[in-house]
This record gives sequence, C-alpha cells and structure tokens, in this order.
Amino acid sequence: MTSTYSPEVRVAQARPPLAAGHGRWRGPARLALALLPALVIAVAGFQRRWMSDDGHIYVRTVRQVLAGNGPVFNAGERAESSTGTLWQWLLVAAGAPGLDIATAAMYGGLLLTAAGFALAGLAALRLHGGAGGSRVLLPCGALVLLALPPVWDFATSGLETGLATCWLAGAWLALVARPRALTTCAVLGLGPLVRPDLALVSAVFLAAQWAVARPSWRGALAGAGVAGALPVAYEIFRMGYYGHLMPLPGVTKEASRSLWGRGFDYLSDFVGPYVLWLPLLMIVAAVLASGRAGWRGERVEAVAPVLAPVVAGALCWLYVIKVGGDFMHGRMFLPGLLLMLLPVFLVPLTRAWTIVAAGVAVWAVVCAAVLRVPYEGRIGPAGVADERGVYVWQNAASHPVHHDFAGQAGNKAYAALVRERVRRGTPTLLLARTPVKAARPGVTGVYNTLGFSGAVVPLSGAALDPIGLAYPLAAHSEGFHGRVGHDKRLPDEWIVAERGVKGSLPDGLDPARVAAARRALRCEPFTELRAATRAPMSVGRFWRNLTGAVGLTSFRFPNDPVRAEREACG
Repeated sequence: MTSTYSPEVRVAQARPPLAAGHGRWRGPARLALALLPALVIAVAGFQRRWMSDDGHIYVRTVRQVLAGNGPVFNAGERAESSTGTLWQWLLVAAGAPGLDIATAAMYGGLLLTAAGFALAGLAALRLHGGAGGSRVLLPCGALVLLALPPVWDFATSGLETGLATCWLAGAWLALVARPRALTTCAVLGLGPLVRPDLALVSAVFLAAQWAVARPSWRGALAGAGVAGALPVAYEIFRMGYYGHLMPLPGVTKEASRSLWGRGFDYLSDFVGPYVLWLPLLMIVAAVLASGRAGWRGERVEAVAPVLAPVVAGALCWLYVIKVGGDFMHGRMFLPGLLLMLLPVFLVPLTRAWTIVAAGVAVWAVVCAAVLRVPYEGRIGPAGVADERGVYVWQNAASHPVHHDFAGQAGNKAYAALVRERVRRGTPTLLLARTPVKAARPGVTGVYNTLGFSGAVVPLSGAALDPIGLAYPLAAHSEGFHGRVGHDKRLPDEWIVAERGVKGSLPDGLDPARVAAARRALRCEPFTELRAATRAPMSVGRFWRNLTGAVGLTSFRFPNDPVRAEREACG
C-alpha cells in the first residue's frame, strides 16, 4: 500500500539499496521511534493514575456478575449501566481470578492506552514502508496527543477510554495492513461494543475496507456477516434481557437529541485552554500543501485507508457536539482527535514536515508544561469538570482508587449512614441522607454519586441515582436543562411511591403527589417498564422485551406525578 498525502512518502517505489551499515540500524531505529510514544504515554498516565466515580459504576456491575446476579447494577433489576460492553466483560475476566477490580480497571486502561499508541506507531511504519523502510520518521500527530493533560488523565480513570484507544489504533492498523482479510472485518465491526457511538467508526472503516478489497457480492456478504456477528448478537441479548435498544445512560442522557450550542461550548472548553487549533492548523496546512501534488491520480483504494480515520474522527466530533458534549473535560473528544491524527502520527523527514513537526514540538512543550483549564481541580462555570482534579481534591489523595472522600464531608456522612443501617438490618430507603421505611429488604440508597454509592451499598441492597444511569424509572423521566450529563432528576415522590412503605413519608413531601405517583405506577406503560426490568426472566419475557424494546426505549413521563397519572391512567 502506498502513502497518499505526500509524493515524498510513497513507499512502494524502487529506491537505491541502502548501505549495509545503514540497513542494520535503520529498521530497529524506525521501530524504536514508532514505539516511543507508547512509552511516553505509559509514564505520563502512570503519574496521573486514578479511578473515576463512573469507573466504579463498572466495578459494581462486575461484582454482581461475579456474585452470580447477572450483568446488572442492582440485584433483581435488569438495568445496563455500563456504556462500554466489551470493557465490562474484560473487567469480569480480570476479576474472576480474584484481582481487585478497581485496580485492574485503572492499570488495564493504562496498558490498553499504551498498546493503542504502539499500534498507531506500527500502523505509521506500515504506511511509510514498514520497519525496513528507508525514510526517517518524525513524531507529529503523536506530539499533539502526548501534550494534552486530558490524554494523560483518561489513560486510566477506570473507564473504557483506554480500550477505545487500543481498538481505534488496532482497527486502523488492520485496515492499512490486511484490508482483504475476514479477520479485519471482525476487528472493524467491534466499535458498537467498545462504545455505542463508535459504530460510526466501524461504518466508515468497513466502507474503506470494501473500497480497498473490492470483494465479490459473496465476499461482501461474508464480510458484513463477520463484522456484524458479535454486535448484532449482543444487541439481541440487550433488547431481550434489558428491554432497551441501548445502555441506560444513553436513555437518561437522551443520546438522540440535538444540543448544538452546548456542544460548541464543550468544544471551546477543550480546544481553547490548550490553543489546540494552532498545531491542528499547522498539520492541516502541511497536508493540503503536499496533497495537491500527492493525491493527483491516486486510486480510491489507495486514498481510502488514509482518509477513513479523518472522516470517522470528524463524524465523532460532530456527534459529540450535536448531543451537547459531556461533563468530563475533553474526554468525549479524545477518540475523534486520535482518529484524525492517525495518518500523521509519524511523518517523513522532509523539509515541509520537519518544519511542521518542529512547530508542533514547540507548542507541545508549552502545552504540557503550562497550559491548563482555568478551573483546574474544580467544576467550571458551564458544568464541565476537571474530573481527575475533582476526585484528587475530594479524596485528599494524589492517586485515588477506592474513594473514601477524606476531603468531602457529605459523602463520608452518607457512607456512615449506609453502614449503620446495614448493621441494624432494617429495610431502609435513604433519600440522600434521609431514612424512610423501605418496601424491600436491605438498604436502598439514593445518591447522585452513583459509583461511590454502589461501593458502599451491599450487593444485596440497591444503589439508585435520581439521574437514571442505573435506575430505569429515573432514566425515563423528562429532563430539564441542568448540568451537562445530569439533565434529569427524578422527584423524591416517585422514589418513595415505588420503593417506600405506604404511610411512611419524609418531611416536605406532599402525600397527594406520592399517592398520584403510586397510582401512575399501576398503569401502562409503567407496569410494562417494571415488568421488563424486574419480572423473572423466561423465554416469554425475553421475547416480550425483544419485541417491545423500541417502544419502551422511547417512553418518557412527566416529572409531575399528578400530570403523569392523568396521562397514563386517564
């Protein structure tokens, strides 16, 4: 395969043979340079290692699986709180031998991030003639990634970001190296299992693969079958088991809505503090300058593998902007940025690329040393957080793994109350820190910090969040324009009506509204939602969930119990 963005980097052309001395060191030197970014990110990620609260959401689900309760957040209620399906099951495999799941998630993410950078370097080598090629390569796109603090932070965090980095780079290496193999189709099709939104990347990469391979119709069908086998099989399981088309966070965050203004604010929050537009403009200018000569006359099968990650990355950014971004600074833009930089991860030693790489290197040093978000360690005015900084501060620890919130009195008080109620053995519903008699045994804790709540509430109890990341009733409520990713909050009347004992009300709740919520819960489609997520699993229940998943996923109800009762019950 030939490189397509500069005539000077085409690799399949005859060149004079290298001198014997050069041949001995050129290959190992090129390989070492290609793998150097992986070493750098491993060191930077280790120095910033930590565990996010959302990472602990994965941990509780994994604990439930290993305890025999199934892939659920709370025993007895089928709710898919894990956005990264493949990451969840990798953690199950890590926890099965008895490893600490949180520690495995933190270091596993770091290893996968480093592996992703190594795969990106190997793909760059392949693009530029393999390890034995004659041209010296310089880091360029790799420098942009290595200079950004969010890249260091989310090299760990316990989330699926490291797996996404590894899959994206590995998928591109497969596309560049062996575009005609069915195994390539299998790798390219895994996007929806890494994260649902990465289905965009799978679609673009598969289209590029087919443009290169030009298979027969039988070959195309075989490739599509191989690519879609696991994602389609899991989607059928998801619909039948959970009764939903997507993980529950996709429902609570309204993954299909459009919030362009908020999304552009999120983009500005990421690009602005690091002056990120500067190195990107330098790279784009170099690509366009060389492309005018280098792309002329190239066949589509030569251009497609190089353009595919750029197109896929741009689509990823467009989707993130459309849905309004996220509450974690920079996190959702990292996969798209990696994709767009893959074709220039390493560049050839030419005059133009040397100038650009030098300019990017100067920016990278300044960015890594000086540039930071103005709200470092806090939540910014738009609701976007320096997530790692927040948990370092709240836990009074440089590398928080198991959060004890030594610097945050409110969370410590909640944990103490949960433990005290567990010792008593009395069925209790905790609305934040207000105890109410519960309708089910054990402790049911309702708290915004879901991963922390899931860590302190026993697996036999229930850890619920009014936002709806792991609580189906809350996920299907109507939202409001709140903090990014936290646009829903189920009123306490609903929680008491569903989980509390009749006649036991905390101060401040209107008995009439609680009664209206109880009546609404006995009407459709509330009864079907509860049956889909709580009724014993059987062949009939699986089929009913499967056929009703579309309608159930789209179901929303007003936060006001009186209005909801009127609409549901007539």
